[in-house]
Amino acid sequence: MKAQPGPLVIVGGGLAGSLLAILLARRGLQPLVVEREAPSDSPAPARDRSINLALAARGIEALRQADVLAAVEPLLMPMTGRMLHENGTQRYLPYGQRSDERIYSVERAALNRTLSELAQRRFGVEYRFGHECTGVDTTTGSARIESPQGVYVLAAELLIATDGAGSSVRKALQAAGAVHATEDFLDHGYKELTLPPHRGEFALAPHALHIWPRGGFMLIALPNLDRSFTATLFLPFTGDASFAAIDSGGVAAFFGTHFSDARPLLPALEREYREHPVGRLGTLTCRPWSHGGRMLLLGDAAHAIVPFHGQGMNAAFEDCLELDALVAAHGRDWPHICTLFERNRADNAAAIAAMALENYREMRDDVRSAAFKLKAELAFELERRHPRQFVPRYSMVMFHPEISYAEARRRGAVQAKLLEELTRNARTLADVDFARAGKLVAEL
Repeated sequence: MKAQPGPLVIVGGGLAGSLLAILLARRGLQPLVVEREAPSDSPAPARDRSINLALAARGIEALRQADVLAAVEPLLMPMTGRMLHENGTQRYLPYGQRSDERIYSVERAALNRTLSELAQRRFGVEYRFGHECTGVDTTTGSARIESPQGVYVLAAELLIATDGAGSSVRKALQAAGAVHATEDFLDHGYKELTLPPHRGEFALAPHALHIWPRGGFMLIALPNLDRSFTATLFLPFTGDASFAAIDSGGVAAFFGTHFSDARPLLPALEREYREHPVGRLGTLTCRPWSHGGRMLLLGDAAHAIVPFHGQGMNAAFEDCLELDALVAAHGRDWPHICTLFERNRADNAAAIAAMALENYREMRDDVRSAAFKLKAELAFELERRHPRQFVPRYSMVMFHPEISYAEARRRGAVQAKLLEELTRNARTLADVDFARAGKLVAEL
């Protein structure tokens, strides 16, 4: 029996929750957003202690379809490639070959506030700030809400959890045995630092993601509109180069040894290192993503990933588009929609989770090698010569939303074997057998 029309409740007013609310409001569904945090009234919200976000083509497409891209664009800082810092030198690696192949650094807090304000003011979405979901009834689909005014039960036609990797809805469903979830944490963590403007200007090239790759660890820096950079240190918890080693030997000494060119650009290094927490990194796997056709997990609540491909937000936004398309096709048939949603998205979620882990090794280690550089150059050359048959995997993920994550991973695995074969006895592009390359590409 189909649920009767009633309140559509979104638990979590973050990025995915607000975008989903906008999309559903545009369809006349009048969603209600329950958000545990209080609204931010600050004109310049304090920067989260979380990694700066990278907005790519999939997320941009979602914002465009929600008709909010124009409002978000002033928040975006374009990045056209990676700038590698190695042994006191810098080497630039472009992300793509076309002028539109770029990604955008954006501060989470600013984007979050913009989307929630648009949802409320332009699309009439009701938000209940300071209201926290602390439990669910798996039989009725209702939520237990704690608010400043007291505890109440909120009935829902459909309860959609967009409350992140630590989702209270998912945990309640887990406790009831309705879903099974596992979290696989890395033995690496992260800590954010600030690289401020130098004499009012960017201290580094502004339109790049800066990486200090050091094999088993790395430092990255993403540009901000105020001409600062948000730097993030990724390290193992234990070992010779680790958070434990810094705690015993001092952060200034560690940076002086491993990131000597970055050290002068971090005037508050020791204070920030002491005050900012170490974050954990992991991959969340959950099945099923729904229960009873009345509760649905979306975004990080269902499939959180590590940040090394810059796709967590983009994947969640793509989830929002998928759910919106299913509503357009099937109305309020929530049991059917929940089944189709997981069927259509689960393989893609697994694919980007795997590629994100693979990209960590690439960023901290592989980018330093001559073999990686040659394969990247060859991939671009093959794309130029065979644009319909060959698109590099990174480009498929970042710049081609029409290609699913699962398909990008499948094609990327085939490409990796091809590139390995073509460069096995080559030191430069001039050594590559392009006649054979053409035949191999034609077989893809």
